[in-house]
Amino acid sequence: MLIVFAILLAVHGLIHLLGTAKAFHWAELPQLTQPVSLFFGALWLIVALLFLVTAVSLFAWPRWWWVIGACGVAVSMFVIVPSWTDAKVGALANAIVLTGAVFGFLSQGPFSLQTEYERDVASRLSAVAAVPITDADLAHLPLPVQRYLRVAGVVGQSRVRNYRVTMHGRIRDGRESRWMPFAAEQYNFVDPPARMFYLNASMFAVPVQGYHRYVASSASMRVKAAALVPIVKASGMEMTQSETVTLFNDMCLMAPATLIDRAIDWEAVDALTVKARFTNAGHTIHATLVFDDAGMLTNFVSDDRYQSSIESTSMRKLRWSTPVSGTRAYGPVRVLSAGEARWQEPGGEYAYIQLAIDDIQYNVGSR
Repeated sequence: MLIVFAILLAVHGLIHLLGTAKAFHWAELPQLTQPVSLFFGALWLIVALLFLVTAVSLFAWPRWWWVIGACGVAVSMFVIVPSWTDAKVGALANAIVLTGAVFGFLSQGPFSLQTEYERDVASRLSAVAAVPITDADLAHLPLPVQRYLRVAGVVGQSRVRNYRVTMHGRIRDGRESRWMPFAAEQYNFVDPPARMFYLNASMFAVPVQGYHRYVASSASMRVKAAALVPIVKASGMEMTQSETVTLFNDMCLMAPATLIDRAIDWEAVDALTVKARFTNAGHTIHATLVFDDAGMLTNFVSDDRYQSSIESTSMRKLRWSTPVSGTRAYGPVRVLSAGEARWQEPGGEYAYIQLAIDDIQYNVGSR
């Protein structure tokens, strides 16, 4: 869709060069019946450049392309009106571009969910001191967790204070719901714990934006269609407990170095299974971690997470699991590369998220 819109902008811009050619007598254009002055010919050229720059800015300057596009529409309408008989079709193209610019403002402008997400992240990023993890830091952990951390490669690496994750995949609202493709970015912070997750998805060809925010003792989730229509707005105890589970899940699957935290209570079940109790800001959750014979984490299961739905405002506690389907190295650390999230409903288990991790960066400095 983005490429199609860029092509529309470029073609629309090039068509404006006809007005410039008419004014400066660069070509015979009998189809343009109305005269174009040199002044307006220069404006037609400026409009062409504005739309071409807008097309490039969709990719090179994605946060602010809509400003240039809106300026292009304004100047374009100024030059179209005097040549309405010849150029009125251009007004329709301008309406399409203006619609895109309005969406750009709503989805990426100063009052958007994305800007709020980036502002929250920026306020917490700072220089991170490099303090290596040693074997002594693992001594208090159950043997399966110790083995996991060693196999993952965290010993000798710096303690993790924050991490940035980018991913893509698909998501659905329920067992029978349509899958929606998505791309997401998240930042997690360790001390004090915080999680910010921003998502772009598509539902019936309509863009959808979502922001999960977990800071201090509260969590919230907001989802908008076309960056304008709220379709989910959730907060409260159930949401905060659910995000506490998710925060600990991220630590286990994406940043195992954080598991050396002595505030986590562990209980070994057998050689491949451990139970954990994690507390943050007064919220305590429990989880079971399952490892394979090689020592890698293969599943995370918790009964403390609440299922939410776009179609229902109610939340219910269900068994939640995140089986791992692939691992790879991100720098010196090997962790999850692909997996899914599953609900265990009375009618059976099903996946509602399937994802692939594109990149993980640890100890990101200030922007």
